[in-house]
Amino acid sequence: MARRKIIAGNWKMNMTPSQAVELINTLKPLVATEDADVVFCVPAIDIIPAVEAVKGSNIEIGAENMYYEEKGAYTGEIAPDMLTDAGVKYVIIGHSERREYFAETNETVNKKVLKAFEHGITPIICCGESLTQREQGITIDWIRQQIKIAFLDVTADQAKTAVIAYEPIWAIGTGKTATTEQAQEVCAAIRACIGEIYDEATAEAIRIQYGGSVNAATAPELFAQPDIDGGLVGGAALKPDFGKIVNYK
Repeated sequence: MARRKIIAGNWKMNMTPSQAVELINTLKPLVATEDADVVFCVPAIDIIPAVEAVKGSNIEIGAENMYYEEKGAYTGEIAPDMLTDAGVKYVIIGHSERREYFAETNETVNKKVLKAFEHGITPIICCGESLTQREQGITIDWIRQQIKIAFLDVTADQAKTAVIAYEPIWAIGTGKTATTEQAQEVCAAIRACIGEIYDEATAEAIRIQYGGSVNAATAPELFAQPDIDGGLVGGAALKPDFGKIVNYK
């Protein structure tokens, strides 16, 4: 069975609530497709107006982060049932920016992944290496470690529904894109790692995105690779060009 492509926009810290609605209304007709899942991962304050704005379209709304406790004295954090109650279906977990600026670790990523599954939210689990790590030749080792810890105590049935986003840190927002060969090599290694943790069926089912300066020009070749099942798109997700990435064929 062919895996369905999933193309998600990561808005990062952009767009006020009113700007979010305006952008969604611009993008709705441009991202209409029956061939892929389309997700907009938006800042927390934009979630409720965004869910309202996408009604009747093929777009799902995702969050950019989530805490791993149900409720409590965690000022500034957002609980999973707050997301589900608002209509959120996906959550980005462990983005390199969260790891770099907000002290996220493989262990906190794992806690968030388990909590997302518990609440029926599909996690988009991010992994990736720095330029130094790539130059040192430890890319695959590093990413295998990220994946193995992220999936600790996750069942095979849960894992099959997860999304993994491979984003080489050196390609995020830099305009540099990994070559198609580099992207495919790492995504294939991630799939092999999932196969080792679980089995071939789980590895075949899981969807793996590439992220890192994806644009309308690079998307068709990247998404044609056997182990790349779509993209996690940053800057280009805030522009009409996102429509071309979604309808890449």
